[in-house]
Amino acid sequence: MCAECGCGGANGNTRLVFNVEGYTEENAKDVEKALLGLPGVLYVHIHTHDGETTVDYSPKKTKLTEIIGQFESRGLSAAI
Repeated sequence: MCAECGCGGANGNTRLVFNVEGYTEENAKDVEKALLGLPGVLYVHIHTHDGETTVDYSPKKTKLTEIIGQFESRGLSAAI
């Protein structure tokens, strides 16, 4: 369970931390908005300086491939 909002283990949400290469200030804002627009994505936090990206989501509502696709469609490289 996360400290920020209480999501996580008890309700089946998953927290993933990605290392993403290629962020700029502009595309990071675009990625955050796109990810938050996916069903079941509750939280996104991006560190543009080192690429660390945290995503809390419900795997019942959004597939991991859909999340990764948001990075790939913008030419970004993401690894868990």
